[in-house]
Amino acid sequence: MGKPTIGFIGLGLMGANMVENLQKREYTLNVMDLNKEAVASVVARGNAKEANSPKELAANSDIIMFCLTTSAVVEKIVYGEEGVLAGIKEGAVLVDFGTSIPASTQKIGKDLAEKGAGMIDAPLGRTPAHAKDGLLNIMAAGNKETFEKVKPVLDDQGENIFYLGALGAGHTTKLINNFMGMTTVVAMSQAFAAAKLAGVDGQQLFDIMSSGPSNSPFMQFCKNYAVDNVSDLGFSIANANKDLGYFVQMVDDLGSVSDIAKATSGNLQTALDAGMGSGNVPEIFDYFVNLKK
Repeated sequence: MGKPTIGFIGLGLMGANMVENLQKREYTLNVMDLNKEAVASVVARGNAKEANSPKELAANSDIIMFCLTTSAVVEKIVYGEEGVLAGIKEGAVLVDFGTSIPASTQKIGKDLAEKGAGMIDAPLGRTPAHAKDGLLNIMAAGNKETFEKVKPVLDDQGENIFYLGALGAGHTTKLINNFMGMTTVVAMSQAFAAAKLAGVDGQQLFDIMSSGPSNSPFMQFCKNYAVDNVSDLGFSIANANKDLGYFVQMVDDLGSVSDIAKATSGNLQTALDAGMGSGNVPEIFDYFVNLKK
């Protein structure tokens, strides 16, 4: 059997590099993005064409892949009059690589199943550079048979493919992971800010904390900014704010509450409102340094 035709929607930094990797591996692609320059770059490399609508893209693809920003955008592209749901073929599979709300993912999966199509949620770990080389970490979930159908393509995109079970488990795991990571960065950033306000040397604080169980790569990122003024985490306050909001909603959907996540989310939102959204998360150190009671 030949390779499946891939429909790919979302050519941001991560998505564009994922598509380039697929092209190097000789997949045929249909692509869409609001950024026409990004589309043109893909088409110019060959074996790819631009689709005029998500419906058209779905009708001409065996596997549809999303690398999009929010659950709201995903739902718009799925459910619009010219959306993926209107064009998807029986037996096709939708793979959502973004970070979405699990309840939304499960709803979409149910509606796709009614048309004889499948869905896998497969949020990503690692960087756009890894995407270009097919070395991502992929947290995949969904019907096992559907997962096995798309796994050969996922193997071409990721070095480590984790199968996590029922649809939504991938997005759930990603949100838990980001809740833990971003809460850690926010807490550590305030620790360095408190040291600065108290006149304690930040490098010495790092030397002490990193010699104990609090040591982690996240602490290094926070120290790099707070002490060395190097911002190198590569994950924005705006993205962290979105993911923490999704985590809070997910916990609420589960019938519980996370005051810790609400506190982290509140700090990220305030930093976002202060115009810091495009900065990397450790830059919230500046917000804490200037925060007044």
